[in-house]
Amino acid sequence: MADIHNKEIDQVSGVETTGHEWDGLKELNNPLPKWWLYLFYVTIVWAVIYWVLYPSWPLISSYTTGILGANQRAEAIAAYEEVIAGRSEFADKVVATPLEDIGKDQQLLQFALANGQAAFGDNCAPCHGGGGAGSEGYPNLQDDTWIWGGTLEDIHTSLQYGIRSDHDEARFGEMPAFGRDELLTGEEIDQVANFVASRVGLTAEEGVDLAAGQTLYADNCAACHGESLEGIQEVGAPSLMSANYLYGKSLADIKAQIDTPRNGVMPAWAGRLDPATIKSLTLYVHSFGGGI
Repeated sequence: MADIHNKEIDQVSGVETTGHEWDGLKELNNPLPKWWLYLFYVTIVWAVIYWVLYPSWPLISSYTTGILGANQRAEAIAAYEEVIAGRSEFADKVVATPLEDIGKDQQLLQFALANGQAAFGDNCAPCHGGGGAGSEGYPNLQDDTWIWGGTLEDIHTSLQYGIRSDHDEARFGEMPAFGRDELLTGEEIDQVANFVASRVGLTAEEGVDLAAGQTLYADNCAACHGESLEGIQEVGAPSLMSANYLYGKSLADIKAQIDTPRNGVMPAWAGRLDPATIKSLTLYVHSFGGGI
């Protein structure tokens, strides 16, 4: 590297060099523009003023509060409390008004639907999808297949207490594991699965005794799913005649659900969400058009 005091004029640019050279590259002495330097100085002055006026420097157990005493946390809390106060009137009215009567007050209904939409996105969409279309194992809230009923009261009850949740009043219905617990043999599972398939529009396997499957169904399944496969809402047994099956409607899916069933869980929202939000969610879910 060249001597730092050995400065020269660059022949190409006509600018004095700094005396630094690396691998034949010489550093030119191009000072920063005056406007840039002045702006830099202004930012330094502004930083010092900010340190004095606003909270900025951490201390051992606190921080400097600044002359103005500004507190963004306090401002955020105040803004939040203002919003809550603004909506409390409508929230209280939602709680006090019967579900079927909220729709008679358009302003109240609009508030409830907006509140329900926000709550649905935060709490329900991860399982049921943004528009309530659901997926395998998670019910579609847009169709007419509602295991526990799709009226306003039915939806409200499901939201409050959940399905197979840890709430004392949770709705509970469990499909026995006929194969895993050796309640039926593999052949018997094939027979009853094929019988159900033959009744719901699927093609049964050749050579399977459907009459035996019908007898097995009557002895083991009809008590919950009904003699005509119509389902029984009171015990949470879905209609097997429905176009939509929660865990798939192929013959293989039916066999799997008889053998080792999946029994999904919906959490209870009572205690997690306030009563106004649960009622708002009820109205919003009902607005999807499914149920009754």
